[in-house]
Amino acid sequence: MKRFKLKALLATLTLGVGLLVGCSSNEEPKKAASSGNGQEEFVYAMSGIYKPFNYKENGELVGFDVELGEALAEKMGMKPVPMTFPFESIIQGLLDDKFDAILGSMTVTEERLKVVSFTDTYYRSGSQLFVAENNTTIKSGADAQGKVIGAVPATNYETDALKLTAKENVITYPQGDVAALMDIKTGRLDAVVADNIFAQLAIDEAKIPVKAVGDLLAVNEQAIAVNKKNVELKEKLNIALAQLIEDGTYAKISEKWFGFNLMDERVSK
Repeated sequence: MKRFKLKALLATLTLGVGLLVGCSSNEEPKKAASSGNGQEEFVYAMSGIYKPFNYKENGELVGFDVELGEALAEKMGMKPVPMTFPFESIIQGLLDDKFDAILGSMTVTEERLKVVSFTDTYYRSGSQLFVAENNTTIKSGADAQGKVIGAVPATNYETDALKLTAKENVITYPQGDVAALMDIKTGRLDAVVADNIFAQLAIDEAKIPVKAVGDLLAVNEQAIAVNKKNVELKEKLNIALAQLIEDGTYAKISEKWFGFNLMDERVSK
């Protein structure tokens, strides 16, 4: 994976694990607005622990996903209402109409497509294996059999970890990838499976002595999840997203948070 020019971004990123832990559990869910014609609010949920995509800073929910949601709402003529929700139960929250959409770097999977609908892809990333810098025995996923691997629960990264090692060897981290990456340093974990873009940002910022090994385990399409019955909102989101890409707004938001346009990033195995 290429190195990105992220000095401006990284100067603003503080990886306080204690703060991240509380982001998704202390906020009262807001009831979603009506999905019919004339909807005034666009209520969209995310974990709030996925910096710089979505996280809390000085009590405010910020990040790429948050700002993209604001721009989408403006295009749709709605008021943006971002909120946090525990990622392990976020799909159920959508099905229970706690919010209108999940705009939180959610990967499109066949399993998820059975219960929710997804918009067009708004960026691509990859599932990557990370180990300690001085580790010379794990060079790819094939070397991870029998190893202790960390991953965030209810994610495709946990699924990928379970393909590499036994279930009892997979330790989940509801508080996020940063805590898992830190535990490689402590020796609790042999490896971590995480998003290649996000993990590299975290490693660079916190100077965690960890490295990526092997090819990507999977290439992931990230999209906005909506309730299957809310066909109108999905159509509006797709139109708004296309407009943001066309008029340069998407690129501007992406450059602000990453120093490059996510739509231009080519992720491949």
